[in-house]
Amino acid sequence: GIFSRFVSTLEHFLPKPREAPEGMSRWLMVPPAVATHLCLGSVFAWSLFNEPLGRELGVVAKAASDWDLASVVPVFSTVLALHGITAAAFGLWQQRAGIRASNTLGALCWGGGLALGGAGVYVHSLPLLYAGFGLLGGIGQGLSYVPPIAALIKWFPDKKGLAGGMTIMGFGGGALLFAPVISSLLSHFRCAPDFLGPLDTARVAVEGGRRMVETATGRVEAVYASASELAASGFEGLEPGLYAVGTGSTGAGQTLSVLGAIYLSTMLASAAAFRDPPPSLARAVSADAGTSAAPPPLVEPYVPIGRVMRTPQFWQLWLTFGCVSASGMALVSVASTMMREIFAASLPLVVTAGFATTYVSALSFANLAGRLGWASLSDKIGTKPIFGIFTVGAVPIFFAVPTFIHMMTDNPSTLPLMLFYGSTMMTFSFFGGAYAACPSYESNLFGSKNVGAVHGRMLTASATASVAGPMALTAMRRSAMDTAVHDVANHVDPDAFERQFGAPVSELDTLLSSNSVSLAQLMEIAPEEVPDPTPFLYNSTLYSAAAMLSLAALSNLTIRPVSRAHKFVDVEGVEVPLESEEARTALGDEVWKKL
Repeated sequence: GIFSRFVSTLEHFLPKPREAPEGMSRWLMVPPAVATHLCLGSVFAWSLFNEPLGRELGVVAKAASDWDLASVVPVFSTVLALHGITAAAFGLWQQRAGIRASNTLGALCWGGGLALGGAGVYVHSLPLLYAGFGLLGGIGQGLSYVPPIAALIKWFPDKKGLAGGMTIMGFGGGALLFAPVISSLLSHFRCAPDFLGPLDTARVAVEGGRRMVETATGRVEAVYASASELAASGFEGLEPGLYAVGTGSTGAGQTLSVLGAIYLSTMLASAAAFRDPPPSLARAVSADAGTSAAPPPLVEPYVPIGRVMRTPQFWQLWLTFGCVSASGMALVSVASTMMREIFAASLPLVVTAGFATTYVSALSFANLAGRLGWASLSDKIGTKPIFGIFTVGAVPIFFAVPTFIHMMTDNPSTLPLMLFYGSTMMTFSFFGGAYAACPSYESNLFGSKNVGAVHGRMLTASATASVAGPMALTAMRRSAMDTAVHDVANHVDPDAFERQFGAPVSELDTLLSSNSVSLAQLMEIAPEEVPDPTPFLYNSTLYSAAAMLSLAALSNLTIRPVSRAHKFVDVEGVEVPLESEEARTALGDEVWKKL
């Protein structure tokens, strides 16, 4: 078809596989594999972009045409959804074309996608941001994720676990490396907007919910930035008041473009460095191990790939894995935003923009540690018990986090912050551990023969979770925010409201739709006895996550071994049902009964 001809033509312009010279150290293949995954894993630092992208036009506060959180977070979901879909769709092509071709194309898509996304931010086009960072970047992720793992496994046939672990370590730790880089770039490129004067001295008219200010050069749209909003924006030395829309920059577009260039150059260099192992490697590894030939293969029953999705065990594991993934995706998609909204008002000297960046890095470390630590523990206690820890263990944590938030608002101190910090790191280690241990769980249930293909199908749970988790969180947060704004507005003096926003309380919904009213601005004129509801915006999400993981725990608990009726064995190269007389005769009664 047309697509096949396109791929065939494309291959002519991509680098061909190259075999390594004899005697080349296999450890030279580790740096390019890890470097590639570090670039890909930086996607988990996405939450650092949420706030800048949400006020790109207003810069210090949201303008009427600025994007809301519910519009920005799905960009992250799109990347991870396309990651899984592309990896499954292009798996056979990647094997045929080789790692150099696949990772070169992946580098062009991932790096180029970020640059295109940066252009989308510059012209304030949400579709272009989605097309670049989300669509093209997600395809690049899917093209570049699996080949480095497969390449290292070929180079380390005697240490497959180490090879896979070293590569995935890069993906888990990408945000740990790049979160400080992203924060520094945002700080370097941001530019303060033009100050138009204090609110009480400017000539302001409200039109369709937008503030319009009369200046010497004409009428311009403006945003009002409160002291707390200025502190959250990262700018220093600015005073509360009116600022001209479209005259400054958050630095988000430039940062995305620079990151795209960094990733593109790093991944292209890595792709060029990859080599296929020489045939002598297997003999050398075998000789080092003191063997002259591989041991005869053991008879292992397996479920054919066409039957896997017909078993209840597949869908039970799909649900379990998907729920653990969704909770982690939701958390990491708004990590920086959540930290600042919950704790910045109570601990302004502690929870700064830099602290929020450190928190994102800490979650990346938890992801990395979970992939290594929980996967190792699963080898000792089994995959079903380890998923029991991920689900049963997470439920009380998610129920407890709102209690820590209430502790903070009742008596501000660093103890609730530390409890929140440690609890969310633990839950995100479960997220990383689930990705590392899931292939082993699949192998235990369905046999190891088709585990790669089975895992590709299981990643549809991850793709679903990457969309469902963050979207559910932002929807519940938006609902909680709308409720909180209306509750606070009901306690505000109507005259004070009209002086602050230039319109009566009856036009609150219009002002909200144009981003002319924020909860922080309302709290400035609310009576002192009215508590700030901002820290509690995520409570409904946290309770929902606990309920969802309770369902996952039940699903995991009820998983039983796959029925023998679904299993097959290879007898002299022929696939036969395990329950058949042919299999029983070929294997012998003693072996057959054990299987």
